[in-house]
Amino acid sequence: MAFEIEYFHQRVLTEIESWSVDVLADYVRLLELLVEHGPSLRLPHSRAFGDGLFELRPRGRSGIGRTFYCFLLGKRVVVLHAFIKKTQQTPDRELKLARKRLKELKDD
Repeated sequence: MAFEIEYFHQRVLTEIESWSVDVLADYVRLLELLVEHGPSLRLPHSRAFGDGLFELRPRGRSGIGRTFYCFLLGKRVVVLHAFIKKTQQTPDRELKLARKRLKELKDD
């Protein structure tokens, strides 16, 4: 059974849709792998950040995108946050926002 993709907020999907075509195309390809493999998807496509937070790692000639996501009961994947990466390391504010949204989901 495949996993279902949901977005934490419409703004997350809007951010992803604003990405350049090459990064967006890679995101869609990785999303298909995520739907098929779920938590078994690993580097270089996905990376675990601990406490149930994961990162999807799309890239293209024009840049590198990142989405943070988590798994919920019922084979659901929630994309919590998305951004275009401009530095070597993931900025703290991006990670903090994703962790805050994950906590909100877990507290509901």
